[in-house]
Amino acid sequence: MSKVLIIGAGGVGRVVTSKCAQHPSIFSEIMLASRTKSKCEEIIADVTRSTGHSHLRAAQVDAENVPQLVALIRSFNPKLVIHVALPYQDLTIMDACLETGVHYLDTANYEPKEEAKFEYSWQWAYQDRFKEKGIMALLGCGFDPGVTGIFTAHAAKHHFDEIHYLDIVDCNAGDHGKAFATNFNPEINIREITQKGKYFQDGQWIETEPHAISRMVNYPGIGPKNSYLIYHEELESLTKNFPTIKRARFWMTFSEEYLTHLRVIQNIGMASIDPVSFKGQQIIPLEFLKAVLPDPGELGENYVGETSIGCRIRGIKDGEEKTYYIWNNCSHEKAFTETRAQGVSYTTGVPATLGAMLMLNGQWSGSGVFNVEELNPDPFLEKLGTMGLEWHEETNVDIEFEV
Repeated sequence: MSKVLIIGAGGVGRVVTSKCAQHPSIFSEIMLASRTKSKCEEIIADVTRSTGHSHLRAAQVDAENVPQLVALIRSFNPKLVIHVALPYQDLTIMDACLETGVHYLDTANYEPKEEAKFEYSWQWAYQDRFKEKGIMALLGCGFDPGVTGIFTAHAAKHHFDEIHYLDIVDCNAGDHGKAFATNFNPEINIREITQKGKYFQDGQWIETEPHAISRMVNYPGIGPKNSYLIYHEELESLTKNFPTIKRARFWMTFSEEYLTHLRVIQNIGMASIDPVSFKGQQIIPLEFLKAVLPDPGELGENYVGETSIGCRIRGIKDGEEKTYYIWNNCSHEKAFTETRAQGVSYTTGVPATLGAMLMLNGQWSGSGVFNVEELNPDPFLEKLGTMGLEWHEETNVDIEFEV
């Protein structure tokens, strides 16, 4: 039984709090903290009613303020901090965990506020300090990144001698009824998908214009959807940790309506992260846009349809070429019924909870900084279905779609 501190009271924070509270034998005491304490209190009230867990507390904290974080951690004394707030805050929370000697888990790699760029170098640089302190930092334990890395590790352990080609395919076939909305924090989401695309091939990174390459991909239970090549952070760690990979790509579905809205937002400057002067004040257009767009945490009630995310892999087993597909489909309706959050939040929050469980029970352990694919995928996948994300696998499938 362990105390856990969850930082972040958005949709993912709601799911993690709910799923942790369903397992009181592991998460004996739960504190949910964010900049706005009232959001935490609302989630805790809902979770207490639905689970009956009696040891949940709310707290206020500025996750960019290390002294505040340190004071909160020391006052509550958790064994693990689960960070599901903004990726801007990865480093300050890691600093606080180092100072207090507490394990750390997140779902997305660090991204500086002043530049739309994300990479693992900033967090990998903490390796020696976490190792010397004897504590563990687990990076990217959501779905993508997260489960996609574990899917790849499972394939490498059980199905391939060498992985040569990896395509991660991500489809959201849900409908929330809004003209335009993002499924997670609008500021992060828009920064991510308006960057140039990038994929790994033959030892080098190849850059493309945003959404310049698309292919029709057939998703189980959904059907064919136009999918666009974008850069996603797990490609960086997977190509590092599985050096036999010759090509790795990430594909995501977007509707034409979504892309049209996105082009307009960019064309009128509302996707900019550079400050502009407005009525004597400096504002960042993207931050203003975030304030007027629908809250992703409030999309769930009318969300229908499902997501489908998986890994399509080609490689060698026993000297023969082999193809393999492993995936999960998640219903928005079922996610909302259980946690009052939509499916994208659910697919991120469930793996974070499961990763935390494995860290706390010792099945995942170590000192230093780890990406999920460096750990044993078996105990994770043994429990993922019972946690709410059933997965499927198929061999000898037609998975080829060349750039």
